[in-house]
Amino acid sequence: VQLQASGGGLVQAGGSLRLSCAASGSSFIFNSGAWYRQAPGEQRELVARILRTASGDRINYSPSVKDRFTISRDNAKNTVHLQMNNLKPEDTAAYYCSANIYTPTRGSVDYWGKGTQVTVSS
Repeated sequence: VQLQASGGGLVQAGGSLRLSCAASGSSFIFNSGAWYRQAPGEQRELVARILRTASGDRINYSPSVKDRFTISRDNAKNTVHLQMNNLKPEDTAAYYCSANIYTPTRGSVDYWGKGTQVTVSS
């Protein structure tokens, strides 16, 4: 399984971007997906997570992005999206997608995509 992140770029404060994380491979089951970000000189932090449960998806956000960012998944395309609205300069960071995916050969494993840069100008 491989994860491919896309959608980063340069935007002015107040603007929007949509990040996508596509999983490719065969015979896998998506358990959860998440977006993390890391600014220069800072630790990587969890931005949003979507967890598949028997009763539906469970979603969590970092307080710093709640009400501005929305995480969702497209089951048909094995893709997790992060819609980012009202972006602020402090959202500037490299964004990484992660997914916990089950395959018959490896069981449930965390996979990571390469980072995509988001830069918000003031």
